[in-house]
Amino acid sequence: MIETFILLLLAHVVGDFVLQSGWMVRDKHRPQVLAAHVGVILACSIVATGSLSPALFLLALAHAGIDAIKTGFRLNGLGWFLADQAAHVATLALAALIWPEIWANGLWMQVLAPGTAAWVPVVALHLAGILIATRAGGFVIGTLLAPYLDETPELTEGSLPAAGHMIGLLERGLTYVLVALGQPVGVAVLIAAKSVLRFSTVSGDRRVADYVIIGTMASIGWAVLTAVAVLALGAAVRP
Repeated sequence: MIETFILLLLAHVVGDFVLQSGWMVRDKHRPQVLAAHVGVILACSIVATGSLSPALFLLALAHAGIDAIKTGFRLNGLGWFLADQAAHVATLALAALIWPEIWANGLWMQVLAPGTAAWVPVVALHLAGILIATRAGGFVIGTLLAPYLDETPELTEGSLPAAGHMIGLLERGLTYVLVALGQPVGVAVLIAAKSVLRFSTVSGDRRVADYVIIGTMASIGWAVLTAVAVLALGAAVRP
């Protein structure tokens, strides 16, 4: 069951946070765009599990229903985003509970050597984890900080294009890896290094300093929580 859930989770994360383009997010209220997105989710599920189980098609319909409700009622904001993702994960867990054999009966379990197949869910879990930490985390932190952007226009003055986005990705990615490797002390070093590098930039403006502190703590906190959750789930799928 857990293996099936992990592969479905990876498919969801890739479909929602890697292969879902900006125009899909903006135009998902249009039926054809929503259908295209759901098609991507279904394709990811089929590839990840190596299965054509009818359950995957039911999951795709459930995904469409959840997204249709969110876009139809214009449920925006961080709280609604988290609720939307919680609903998606709940459907994945329910599907894995009802159809636990999806992974075991899939193509990959049949063609891969037993030793190799046993590692697939472990690798998939960490791939999902790092994507949740970096890509999903970017949306979470961006939404959290959006209300403060108008108050700190100087943040982007003299900055490289998209530098803040890239810094955030690296910050969360490194944090996830350090915690996953059992080196949480490295996170403290990362925070200290960023503080030193940012000090000369923010020391003269309290608003910018507050923005950077909120963003850094939220970003690192999200990555730490993701890594801890992955490690807890991973304890049940050790090959």
